[in-house]
Amino acid sequence: MKKLGLVLLTAVLMIGLVFVGCTKKTAASDGKIVMGALIRNLNETFVRDYADNLKKLAAENNVDLKVMDGNGDVATQLDQLNTLLTQGVKYFVIIPQDTGATEQMAKLINGKGGAAAFSNIQPSVAALKVGKNFFLASSPESVAGDIQALIIDKYFKKYPDKAPGNVVNALLLNGQLGHPAQVNRKKGVVEGLAARGYKVNMVAEDTANWGAAEAQQKMDAWIAAHNGKFNVVIAQNDDMALGAIESMLTNKYTDDPADVTKDTNGDGTVLKVPVIGVDGTETGMRSMNENKMFATVLQDSVGQSTTAFELVYQVATKGTAIGYTTKAGLSAAKAVTGEDPVTDASILAQCFLVPFKPIEK
Repeated sequence: MKKLGLVLLTAVLMIGLVFVGCTKKTAASDGKIVMGALIRNLNETFVRDYADNLKKLAAENNVDLKVMDGNGDVATQLDQLNTLLTQGVKYFVIIPQDTGATEQMAKLINGKGGAAAFSNIQPSVAALKVGKNFFLASSPESVAGDIQALIIDKYFKKYPDKAPGNVVNALLLNGQLGHPAQVNRKKGVVEGLAARGYKVNMVAEDTANWGAAEAQQKMDAWIAAHNGKFNVVIAQNDDMALGAIESMLTNKYTDDPADVTKDTNGDGTVLKVPVIGVDGTETGMRSMNENKMFATVLQDSVGQSTTAFELVYQVATKGTAIGYTTKAGLSAAKAVTGEDPVTDASILAQCFLVPFKPIEK
C-alpha cells in the first residue's frame, strides 16, 4: 500500500508540473513580440510624435511595446536598457541620449542575441559594427541645414533688397550644443549659403536647447540688442522657431506694429524677417498657415519611427533585415557621406536614411 501511495503521489506531482509548465506563458507562446522603446526625452514635439507612432505600429502588429522615457540622462537610459534586458526583452527602437553610449548599448543587446534601430541621435560607427542586427533609421542632419539654406536663397532671390550685397545677417538658435543635429544642421546651413554665393554674418547665436521658452528669452534680448541688424532667423527646430516668433510678435517686430496679423509686403510672413525652422510639426505648420513662421524642413517622425520599427520587427520575425526594403520603398544607403555613421562603407547595408523635405507655401 505504501508503494502504491508513493507511486500515486509521484504521478500527481508530475501532472502538476506538466500543468504548471503548460500554463506558464512567455512572449513567444503568446505569439507576441516584446519590443523596448528607449526614448531620450519625451518633452520635445518631434520625439513625442515619434513615440506615438511607435505605439500605433505596435498595436497594429500585435507587439508588446514598452516605452521608457530617459528624461535626458544617459545613466537613466542605460539602467532602463538593463532592466528590460533582465526581463527578457531583446528587440529595441532607440532614440539615444548621445552617440557615445550607443556602442555600449549595442554590446549589451547583442549579448542577449537581440537587435536595435537607432534614430534622431546617430549611433557611432562602432555601435553598428557590433553586429549586422543594428541599424540607423534616421535623417542626415546636414541635409536639413542645406535645405534651410535653399529656402533662404529662394527668399532673397525674390527679395534681393533684403540682403544687399548677398550678405546674410543671421540670428541662429542652436539646439543642445554638441548634439549631432546641432553640429550638422549648422554646418549644412552655413556651407549651403556659402555655396550659393552668400557671405554669412552671424549677428548672434546661442543654444536654446530645443525649447520654445528658452528661445523666446534669447530672442527678447537679441531684438533689444540687434534691432534692424539681422535679416533672417534660423532655428534648428520648430519649437525654437515658435519661441522666437512669439518674442517678435510680443515686441511688435512685425510688418505692421499696429496690427501684428498683417503681412503688408506680401512676402509670406507678418514678421520683419523670415523665421525658418526644422521638423514640420503640427504647431509649426499652423504657424505657417497664419503667416508667422515662413518655412520649415520636415524631419519625418513617422518615417523615422516606422523605418526603425520595421527593421527591428524584420529581425524578430525573419532573423535579419539586411537587404530589406521598407513598405515605403526605402532601402539601405548605397554610398558613404560626410556624416557619421554613413562614413564607413562596411556598414552601409545597416544605414537607412529617411529624407528631409522642405515645407514652403
